[in-house]
Amino acid sequence: MPDMSEEGRARDAPIAQNSPGAAYLAQQSDIDAAIARVLASGHYVLGSEVSAFEREFADWLGVTHAVGVASGTDALLLSLKALGIGPGDLVATVSHTAVATVAAIELAGAQPVLVDVDQGYGMDMAHLEATLRLLPVKAVIPVHLYGQPVALDRLMQITATRDIAVLEDCSQAHGARFGDRPVGCFGALAAYSLYPTKNLGGIGDGGIVAGNSRERAEAVRALRQYGWGEARSSDRPGYNSRLDEIQAAILRVRLTRLDADNSRRRTIAATYDERLKDVPGLGRPWRRPDTLHVFHQYVVTHAARDSLQARLQDHGVQTGVHYPCPVHHQPAYRGRVALGPGGLPNSERAAASVLSLPIFPQMTDQQVSRVITAVITCCATL
Repeated sequence: MPDMSEEGRARDAPIAQNSPGAAYLAQQSDIDAAIARVLASGHYVLGSEVSAFEREFADWLGVTHAVGVASGTDALLLSLKALGIGPGDLVATVSHTAVATVAAIELAGAQPVLVDVDQGYGMDMAHLEATLRLLPVKAVIPVHLYGQPVALDRLMQITATRDIAVLEDCSQAHGARFGDRPVGCFGALAAYSLYPTKNLGGIGDGGIVAGNSRERAEAVRALRQYGWGEARSSDRPGYNSRLDEIQAAILRVRLTRLDADNSRRRTIAATYDERLKDVPGLGRPWRRPDTLHVFHQYVVTHAARDSLQARLQDHGVQTGVHYPCPVHHQPAYRGRVALGPGGLPNSERAAASVLSLPIFPQMTDQQVSRVITAVITCCATL
């Protein structure tokens, strides 16, 4: 007989791959109070909440400047413009990423150059070097995908000798560290998405640009609002990309729990690591040495990925595929982006095999165990 108690229903409910709603409920009273504070203020765009969030985020990251914008895509776009990237310039990034990374390059008028990924799904530095020997790339956007830093030591060496700007895409890596420094502190600028599913997410779109250059920060600050300088005069062509007060107030609350939430993600990942290590055919995430992974996603691989995903769904375990099609194979970009020499075989293999298991800070130990049991059961029948 089914258990119809509240506890029973919770035990049997499907497990989401991610749950922004659970993040809200975990801080509901503080978030509700923050929203009410903004509503009562009568000031809803680029006010004291945005300024406070920018200061608090910069302090948390350990940089001198942060500028809130409307989305992670805009954070990349405005950063590129602040770095002087425009029509005719080549910008290298990866194809195994959210399409926003490549879209931002084109929005800046530049030409994307796509390189392959390594075993940790970060930019393959050997392939980047081979690409730079052939093409006059002006900027590089490394993507700290799934919460794991790329090989930043090699990247900074490679680009420094060629005078190439580095714009870090940290949209999935809030709080990740390379050595003793957070990602976002290495390049000329860093761009973060604040979308609801991110490690630091609001209840709507948002983004932020971080760095240590006052000149670049002021450029982003002007670009986000029509290129305005003094007296609301457009000193340069700009955009409308403003982070609103309500999102900033929510993000200030969420920022207070970010480090603890990241710690919980790592605990869940460690449990997955240990209990899934002997599952036949299942590949677990590789870790780059001397880095702190913050597990925006916990990504496994399997040759029968689609079948495994379908069977897990039948067991009440929701999963995701990040990402099922490399950007260079997507209709909007096919034949319009440059590829590094030899193509992108690692990116194409990843697209065919990656599967993101449920991971979010509010997952219970019982839910984690249910996922593990389901993965073991389903893999045994494939």
